[in-house]
Amino acid sequence: MEKRVRVRFAPSPTGGLHLGGMRTVLYNYLFAKQHNGDFILRIEDTDQSRYVPGAEQYIFDCLKWAGLEPDESPVHGGYYGPYRQSERKDIYRKYAGQLVNDGYAYYAFDTPEELEKMRHELRTESNPSPQYDHNVRMKMRNSLTLPAEETKKLLAENVRHVIRIKVPEHETLILKDMIRGDVQFDTSVVDDKVLLKADEMPTYHLAVIVDDYLMKISHSFRGEEWLSSAPVHILLWKYLGWEKDMPQWAHLPLILGPNGKLSKRDGSKYGFPVFAMNWTDPQSGELTEGFKEKGFLPEAFINFLAMLGWNDGTEQEIFTKEELIQRFSMEKVHSGGAKFDYEKAKWFNHEWMKRSEAGRLKQEVKNLLLDKGIDKIDDSFLKKVIGLVKERCVLITDFYDQSYFFFKAPEQYDLASVKPKWNEEKKLFFAEVIRNYELNNVWIAEDLETNFKEIASANKIKPGEVLLPLRIMLVGGKFGPGVFAIAELLGKEETIHRIKKALPLF
Repeated sequence: MEKRVRVRFAPSPTGGLHLGGMRTVLYNYLFAKQHNGDFILRIEDTDQSRYVPGAEQYIFDCLKWAGLEPDESPVHGGYYGPYRQSERKDIYRKYAGQLVNDGYAYYAFDTPEELEKMRHELRTESNPSPQYDHNVRMKMRNSLTLPAEETKKLLAENVRHVIRIKVPEHETLILKDMIRGDVQFDTSVVDDKVLLKADEMPTYHLAVIVDDYLMKISHSFRGEEWLSSAPVHILLWKYLGWEKDMPQWAHLPLILGPNGKLSKRDGSKYGFPVFAMNWTDPQSGELTEGFKEKGFLPEAFINFLAMLGWNDGTEQEIFTKEELIQRFSMEKVHSGGAKFDYEKAKWFNHEWMKRSEAGRLKQEVKNLLLDKGIDKIDDSFLKKVIGLVKERCVLITDFYDQSYFFFKAPEQYDLASVKPKWNEEKKLFFAEVIRNYELNNVWIAEDLETNFKEIASANKIKPGEVLLPLRIMLVGGKFGPGVFAIAELLGKEETIHRIKKALPLF
């Protein structure tokens, strides 16, 4: 019987959710949904010194905004909990003890001072950072070098210690990676990683294997920075007797910024977001801007994120979430780094803006306008405004500049470009436009434009010479959609009122 697809994302609650983490979420989610499987979110909070209040909730908020909610998690529940590693301590201790009993791990009693002394004394030009490995372990204070009775005594006295994996020498391990093919490792260059820390919390290396086994994870997708840890993980699957249950692996390429791996510093330096949503560091108070607050639609966000390192082999670039679920393939993820291009990300958002129905955008635009102090907003009127201006907006935040004049009359006018060519004839022309519009019972853009041009022609004025003044009278400046479309939406009374109010200022 084929194994049920179960994938997981296991973030540490230590800060904002970076683009790389969100892409890992997305690829896990797409793969799970494509195979009618389960997407699990597990919180890796074993390093309590790095725990940041609010970070866990922030992760859930980001996934909810992007439409990538898990099937199982500390919030959603499930049959394989607890889903926080800090609540699973006893489980890890049991398996760490099993590894020691079976000879695959050992107790290490070295103090921080002894470890520092080792690094200092064994440092050479060819080995500037000595590791606790097969060359070093027999020179240190551990259960491999101490008599069994002394080890037992130290443990009974609760002397501070860790448990380390005993990595074999000269063994070649092969990882079958869905993206990279077979990847080989020589265990001689792998150190004896700590599995259980002195506070009895597991390290990532032990916890990830135990949890993946007990939660029946079928596929493990993570960033390529974890590739160097793979030999320890392969050994643990083998040493715990779970080799046949080992998940299929895929190590995702890095997302590259202007100078190597994309970082939070790139965002602040170059002025683009690198987090899904705004994150305020509770210690420093530093705000890191997110894609949501910058004005991105979640549909566009996951679309451009999917394309950072993957394509389906066609020229298509715009994909709905449903299309991504159908088309996604881990084998078509590139092994090389994917360059993040903020201008291209904005292009995706603009394309999604154009494709979105006004009703889909209404709430986000309404929230923006309310934040800017526009409080009297009729929903049906707002939808008409959105329909008129959305193609001119790249980000949600652009809607204010492109539409505020529909909700409040201009208080200032850009007269510099029209004053030099203004004359009495044009003033009389607008007086006639007012009279004509007051008598006009059909208020649609086409009729308004026809009337306007007919009056201009009768007065021997080129329409182009009076269109810009009309725009400035209605919106205050040289911007906005078609001027007669603006007039139609403003309505007869408001349009005439704005022309009358502005005319004396010209």
